[in-house]
Amino acid sequence: MGETRENDAYEEELLDYDEEEEKVPDPAVTKTNGEAAKKGYSGIYSSGFRDFLLKPELLRSIVDCGFEHPSEVQHECIPQAILGMDVICQAKSGMGKTAVFVLSTLQQIDPVAGQVAALVLCHTRELAYQICHEFERFSTYLPGVKVAVFYGGVNIKIHKDLLKNECPHIVVGTPGRILALARDKDLSLKNVRHFILDECDKMLESLDMRRDVQEIFKMTPHDKQVMMFSATLSKAIRPVCKKFMQDPMEIYVDDEAKLTLHGLVQHYIKLSELEKNRKLNDLLDALDFNQVVIFVKSVSRAAELNKLLVECNFPSICIHSGMSQEERLARYKGFKDGKQRILVATDLVGRGIDIERVNIVINYDMPDSADTYLHRVGRAGRFGTKGLAITFVSSASDSDVLNQVQERFEVDIKELPEQIDTSTYMPS
Repeated sequence: MGETRENDAYEEELLDYDEEEEKVPDPAVTKTNGEAAKKGYSGIYSSGFRDFLLKPELLRSIVDCGFEHPSEVQHECIPQAILGMDVICQAKSGMGKTAVFVLSTLQQIDPVAGQVAALVLCHTRELAYQICHEFERFSTYLPGVKVAVFYGGVNIKIHKDLLKNECPHIVVGTPGRILALARDKDLSLKNVRHFILDECDKMLESLDMRRDVQEIFKMTPHDKQVMMFSATLSKAIRPVCKKFMQDPMEIYVDDEAKLTLHGLVQHYIKLSELEKNRKLNDLLDALDFNQVVIFVKSVSRAAELNKLLVECNFPSICIHSGMSQEERLARYKGFKDGKQRILVATDLVGRGIDIERVNIVINYDMPDSADTYLHRVGRAGRFGTKGLAITFVSSASDSDVLNQVQERFEVDIKELPEQIDTSTYMPS
């Protein structure tokens, strides 16, 4: 009987999404003022990863991965996260948010055979694959820790067999597939100690996905650590995030001007729709780049533009939602591994995807909002490195979005000059 009453109380604490959103209180901890906020990644902190008292195995992996100094976000979040504190973190792209929850989870986890200790949810399969890869990278010297990724498009029997025969300690996945496995009792969530949402606003703003996340959340223990991360987190969605948490530490970049990326050179080009292909060809011929991502607004445009580039002998591939899951992932892996240098994509890869060699983003089609613009251009110039973003402006509505970006993020985006200094966007 006692257990039933406890579960009823737990249900009451959970979210009622039909209620009016509460007013947003001032965040308990908002790191936006003073010197720390001004430094960003370029500020070298006197304390390094060693000062977090991480396991020696994690420190070895950090060295192998080439990290030298914690970013501002890591510096603020990791010491609290490794103590099991709930965390909401909104900070610009490329500041190492993924490493916060990967390192803090691996630091705390004590693997037990057959038990899932950590669950990470995200909104796309590509991001799930990438997060799983990050866990694998940082757990190189922790051979006892098993990680697995689950998403739709793969035969569910494969996932059920994996859970039965080689149950992972850390599960990464998309809400739909995770919920299906949990409902069928193939995935037990009763031992989860760490519940993490990456790009949390994307999942919680969509009511269908939010319902799935809530149902999964109810299957996990009441006493667990909850962490949520995103590059954009509106004030309306923050109270929803906090309903999943107990007295979380909050890191918000409330001054949206700070969301733009230092080291990222941003330009626009005014031209007609008919001039776009010729201009794109000229840019790809003229610019030095390691890898470039070209964003378009639809599946059909992605396929057509990629076909055109291949016909012009550019080493191009495309990724969009019209492909099978296997094909998308194979192409994503190939691009991430550097096998192709040009990727034509829809906004499917506009969020969270981290490919170290990308130093140029071209908005062939203007994004639909300032938020989407920020996520797209954040694919270049990540983690304090240099990058270049070029946006094609071909209509009055395109100009409107560009003006919104400049006003909201207090950035002056100038017209692309005839000559651009390579040293401003190529890593030295």
